[in-house]
Parts: sequence; C-alpha cells; structure tokens
Amino acid sequence: MSHVDGNAIAGDLGAIFAGDLSMAVATCDGCGATGPVATVMVYEGMGEVLRCPECDTVLLRLIRSRGETRLDMRGIRLLRWQSAG
Repeated sequence: MSHVDGNAIAGDLGAIFAGDLSMAVATCDGCGATGPVATVMVYEGMGEVLRCPECDTVLLRLIRSRGETRLDMRGIRLLRWQSAG
C-alpha cells in the first residue's frame, strides 16, 4: 500500500478544529465515562486543563504561547461528533 505525507490531511484537520466541539462526545481513557465535552471540568491557568467529571483524569491540555498551540489529548480514548452539513 502506498502513502502520501501529512499535507494530504491538512484540509480535513483544519475543518475539524475550526468548528465548535463542545457537543462532541469524549470517552475518558481513565474510567471509560462518556459524555459531551461541554460537561467536563475546565481549569484555567497558564493554559486550559480538561478533567473527567467522573474520575478527575486529565483528558486534554491546551497551551497557547508565543504564537504556538500545544494540544495533549492522551486522556481521551475516543472523541466523536456529528459533521456539519
């Protein structure tokens, strides 16, 4: 099977992360709880930290600094949402 480089997915990723994902459904990698992103606990400081409302596992870390964005989603086993349109 042949492959192309990551530039081939740039448009799809840009469309996904440009939308409102608050109603996306996340599954916690710690306890398996599933629910809308809008229901997680968000802690703000030098960035944002999203925690599972059931077990307090860190689901996601978002840091924006000096024109760079860092996104660590290792606590989310699965993130799903309905496509617009």
